[in-house]
Amino acid sequence: MQKETLLKEPVNLIITGVGGQGNILVSEIVAQTGCRQEWNVVVGESYGLSQRGGAVSSHVRLFQHQEYGPIIPIGEADVILGFEPLEAARQVVDYGHKNTCLIINSHPVYPIGVLRGKNKYPSLDLLFKKLREMVAEVLIIPATKLASQLGETVVQNVVMVGALAGSGCLPFRADTFIEVIKKVVPPKVRTLNEKAFYLGLEEAQKIKSLKSL
Repeated sequence: MQKETLLKEPVNLIITGVGGQGNILVSEIVAQTGCRQEWNVVVGESYGLSQRGGAVSSHVRLFQHQEYGPIIPIGEADVILGFEPLEAARQVVDYGHKNTCLIINSHPVYPIGVLRGKNKYPSLDLLFKKLREMVAEVLIIPATKLASQLGETVVQNVVMVGALAGSGCLPFRADTFIEVIKKVVPPKVRTLNEKAFYLGLEEAQKIKSLKSL
């Protein structure tokens, strides 16, 4: 297999969401996919409150020549994969730049303060509008809804992996993702996760196709 060349070096990806959304699994899938495509990969430890409902993020950096540390500098994220809208927006503010590609799950997870009526969650329409003004590309993926079609919303994270593959924002091949998914998920849920991946892949490709018209 011919080794591919990265478009830039390093390529910086942030995976962000809240605890319980499968952030760590997706970091592993992305890192192993990069390694299989013969790139060097370094992953920053997830940080924040990793318990269910707390903010959590991971940094993944791809390179071929010079080595880089695991933490992406402020303002240098090339791709942000957001499992939760508000958490994705926070990462854009800190790490995004005008050429950043943002892939975001449209389904919010309300913090305790919002659920108790003490705080207000921002309007999604306004939030998405502001994000489109801040970065080069925004793909809004109904990952939770797509996962529910399979009867398991827990695989919304793998739907988002499929969306990453279909976005074209990273030089990752879909077949390599599938190879890794088959390796890292338990056999009893392998088919479910493959279906989730392809739902996200097709959704991102559809959005990209509509944008090109």
